[in-house]
This record gives sequence, structure tokens and C-alpha cells, in this order.
Amino acid sequence: QVQLVESGGGLVQAGGSLRLSCAASGRTFSSYTMGWFRQAPGKEREFVASITGIGGITDYTDSVKGRFTISRSNAQKTVYLQMNSLNPEDTAVYYCAARLMSAREYAYWGQGTQVTVSS
Repeated sequence: QVQLVESGGGLVQAGGSLRLSCAASGRTFSSYTMGWFRQAPGKEREFVASITGIGGITDYTDSVKGRFTISRSNAQKTVYLQMNSLNPEDTAVYYCAARLMSAREYAYWGQGTQVTVSS
């Protein structure tokens, strides 16, 4: 069982930056691929970024490449999402998720943190 708690959301002006954090419980954090997803009002939840537990291989959706950076600390059991050059289209609830490296689906989800970007 993995519990995830996000933090770091807030209100920021366009062009600004935010850093999201996701703290995980459990003893085998490095066994999980961690992901960030987001859901804007009236839209479906979408994938933002992911990072593997071993090797730290990252993946991003095209709309955030070059602006967002996902990273993790296995010692701290925490995954981060550094978001730069934010624009109003990035406004959403951001969710942290975890899946075992052998699994296809993310089985564990945080409660979400709101990110609002004003123009």
C-alpha cells in the first residue's frame, strides 16, 4: 500500500514558476514509477510526466516539454514537479500517482493540489 500526499500548489502569474512535491509512504518507493497527472475544469485527466524508480528515466507530455521537470529522491520518498514558464492553460488540479514498474496502470493516487495560473 502506498499513500501519496501532494503539496506546493497555488496561484501564480503567467510566466511564473511553482514546484510541486509528492511525499510517499511505504518501504519500497524505488520500486514504483511515479507520475504527475492533471485535470482542468471540464476536461479529462491527462498525463503530465513520469519518472522510473531505477534509472530515473523521464517522460513528458508534449505541451510541458522544456518547461516542466520531474525528479525524485528515493531516500526522501518524494517526487517533484518543477513547473516553469507557466501559462493559464496549465491551470488544473495536479495529481501524483504511483505504479509498480511491472504494472500498466497507476494504482495509487494522491488527493490533488490546485494550480491556478492567472493571465
